[in-house]
Amino acid sequence: MSQVTVYTTEPCGYCRVAKALLNKRGVPFEEINLAKDPEGRAELVRLTGMMTFPQVVIDGETIGGYQELVAFDRGGSLAPLAAAA
Repeated sequence: MSQVTVYTTEPCGYCRVAKALLNKRGVPFEEINLAKDPEGRAELVRLTGMMTFPQVVIDGETIGGYQELVAFDRGGSLAPLAAAA
């Protein structure tokens, strides 16, 4: 089973809709909220090279933010993650 991690902050509308999309597709994920964690944010930048939220990481590979997650879904790549859950 793939490990899906969603890095979020507050308030963040894109974070909310990214989590809703994953839930709708039945993809289990771990949420890491970095709203009050500057060290975690620095680690996220090191990991993904991005400073925007959300950041979606699947099995250690950065997918990107909400728009990239939608494209990933439209390409049919979320369905296998849900099936493996």
